[in-house]
Amino acid sequence: MKNKLTTEQTSGYNDLDKMSTVDLLSNMNKEDKTVAYTVEKVLPSIERLVEDIYSKMKSGGRLFYIGAGTSGRLGVLDASECPPTYGVPDNLVIGIIAGGDVALRKAVENAEDNSEMAWRDLQEYNITKDDVLIGIAASGTTPYVIGGVKAAKKQGIITGCITCNKNSPLSLEVNHPIELVVGPEFVTGSTRMKAGTAQKLVLNMISTTVMIKLGRVRGNKMVNMQLSNKKLVNRGVRMIMNELEVDEEKANQLLSKHKSIQEAIDRFNLNNKNE
Repeated sequence: MKNKLTTEQTSGYNDLDKMSTVDLLSNMNKEDKTVAYTVEKVLPSIERLVEDIYSKMKSGGRLFYIGAGTSGRLGVLDASECPPTYGVPDNLVIGIIAGGDVALRKAVENAEDNSEMAWRDLQEYNITKDDVLIGIAASGTTPYVIGGVKAAKKQGIITGCITCNKNSPLSLEVNHPIELVVGPEFVTGSTRMKAGTAQKLVLNMISTTVMIKLGRVRGNKMVNMQLSNKKLVNRGVRMIMNELEVDEEKANQLLSKHKSIQEAIDRFNLNNKNE
């Protein structure tokens, strides 16, 4: 890139090591407040990507995220939270990080510099043109991510990206670039801060909107969530009580029988309709 990356520009704050605790916290908070406004500016780009993801998923396709470092971890996080939150299969939204799962906890040297590895990783999941691939890279220059989306696009796969620089090499390779120019970080170059927050907000928007459109939410309730602990079972019971206007004992019976909030509600309504 001819111009210096925005994500690498010098912080607007000097002498951080001499600031008081309250000044450090206040100034970071001041910078963080700008992130949501940056996301607002690119809502049309997010909308176009979401519509393509929904169209593919409605026909049986999947969503893939690839990234390295913080960006890769954010993609894996978003993907891993879809099954428990919306009751979808583990292989519907797939997050892949350069260097493999070990890179979730510790840096893997040079993993992000291999421009061919992402496509190899994606082929392990038999990615096809029925799927959608999103590359996540704050700088927009990560070889692992660029190589992956480039290879995918050649195969007719719809591609998107989430980056924090304008006209980056990554943006130029995809069908749907989402560019979140949040400006210099509080700590120069530390893109796990504003850039990471912006990426997380957009990932939340994408997966949540797609899941709602796929019918995984009823009203405003996670009626397909996995009932994996006592807290979630109790939440499910309350949902059934509120939706069907039944007492706690009846709601517990329905949930125990059907093992699913949505199934319990649908069966109850169907039985009442047939009576």
